[in-house]
Amino acid sequence: MSPAPVTLMVARRVARGRYRDFTAWLEEGRDLASDFSGYLGSGVLAPPPGDDEYQLIFRFRDADTLSAWEHSASRRAWLARGEGLFVAPHEHRATGLDGWFQDATGQAPPRWKQAIAIWLAFFPVSLLFQALFGGLLAGLPLLPKVLVSTLALTPVMVFLFIPLSMRLLGPWLRGEVSILARLGRRMHQRGA
Repeated sequence: MSPAPVTLMVARRVARGRYRDFTAWLEEGRDLASDFSGYLGSGVLAPPPGDDEYQLIFRFRDADTLSAWEHSASRRAWLARGEGLFVAPHEHRATGLDGWFQDATGQAPPRWKQAIAIWLAFFPVSLLFQALFGGLLAGLPLLPKVLVSTLALTPVMVFLFIPLSMRLLGPWLRGEVSILARLGRRMHQRGA
């Protein structure tokens, strides 16, 4: 059995007046990580309005490949270049599916909420993919059809739509507000 992928989640608060430098520094770090063996992807979750804490997510094939990146001279140099751009950093490691959902303190929502968040991301993307490409793939046997669709959809889901779903549903996932109350507030704000 192969080891489970490892996710490193880092929370960083932007130092006052350093937003532009901070975001450039983040992109540099993501580019740096992508050059390392075992790198599976990364993402940045912007804070909600009124907050300045960014969540950075780095996924590696296993603990050894994450450790190689964490202890590399190039990462140390990158972190040194970030001095003064952020305050109050927090780091947390997670394995498996929980890694996508845990916050900087290691708390994760219940599995049923995780399943709903993933389904809400996956359903519309799958529907759109089938509407656009289903006819082209209809003549293929089942195995190649599923292979093409999963190869196309997995990166889109991992890097774009699951993080977007987590951001939009964040307060509900954390138990801060019910999803119906949040939707009602948004509809009220738009209608007013």
